[in-house]
Amino acid sequence: MKFVDEASIKVSAGDGGNGCVSFRREKYVEFGGPDGGDGGNGGSVFVEADTNLNTLSDFRHARFFAAQRGENGRGRNCTGKGGDDKIIKMPIGTLIRDADTRELIGDLTEPGQRILVAQGGFHGIGNTRFKSSTNRTPRQQSDGSPGDARELHLELKVLADVGLLGLPNAGKSMLISVVSAARPRVADYPFTTLHPNLGVVSVGPDQSFVIADIPGLIEGAAEGAGLGIQFLKHLSRTGLLLHLVDIAPVNPEEEPYQAVKMLEAELEKYGEQLSNKPRWLVCNKSDLLPEEEAESRMQELVNKLGWQGPAYLISAATKTGTEKLMQDIMQHLEQQND
Repeated sequence: MKFVDEASIKVSAGDGGNGCVSFRREKYVEFGGPDGGDGGNGGSVFVEADTNLNTLSDFRHARFFAAQRGENGRGRNCTGKGGDDKIIKMPIGTLIRDADTRELIGDLTEPGQRILVAQGGFHGIGNTRFKSSTNRTPRQQSDGSPGDARELHLELKVLADVGLLGLPNAGKSMLISVVSAARPRVADYPFTTLHPNLGVVSVGPDQSFVIADIPGLIEGAAEGAGLGIQFLKHLSRTGLLLHLVDIAPVNPEEEPYQAVKMLEAELEKYGEQLSNKPRWLVCNKSDLLPEEEAESRMQELVNKLGWQGPAYLISAATKTGTEKLMQDIMQHLEQQND
């Protein structure tokens, strides 16, 4: 299924039911008095986080959602039935904004979380309510108030503990496929990944984390170049970034040092929210070089960058070094949560 991370919908809460004007009419009861009941409240519109959803694709076709109107009041002091609420299921990680004001209404971060996005109208009052010592036969009533109606802008940000960052063909999809059950498309050409992939990495009993494979970035991504700009925002949800770099590039122009510096610049352009995140250097495709040369290249890269954080040499294709990397990530995340 195509990954859809933005959508616009319209929601309309139900109007409140109108109050009723009625008088008691029974045999042998000469002056029955007013007995008009109140209307029912209109239904409201809520959004709810659902773990079974992972895209906003359902909203490409269904764009209007309405709650039920409250029923009008009736005689014999019968109150109208309240309108049913409308519950809209959305994936965890969805941001809901008012399309006109861009105001953030809510952020779905937990399973089952529910947010009110359109309030139902208040019920109207029947003529019974207007009865008084000076007004024995009131003919007044009030109509129910209209329910809220608004247009919403939905934006989905991937919820993951770890995000994979790197140039196209750095090996991100291959890595997530060997450490988790995710099966992204893997091929030997740029931009194989067109949408984020999530995978759950199980390290041990009750030890697991979610890793996200973000489409490859290119220079100028923060200004809108390439595929990466629309997915840079997904990295803001992650707690740790793995910066994958091809240690044995086929193209001499894709020198590892330049690849790292270019993506660092893109992160800084996008904002401090990304550039200040913990980031580990992961040198991939070590299987394409003799062991000593691969280690030498990684050390040279670390020295040239002045890299202060953790650095790993792995081969996603042969799974060399991936187990230790995943264990260290799990340990890091547990320490962060303590």
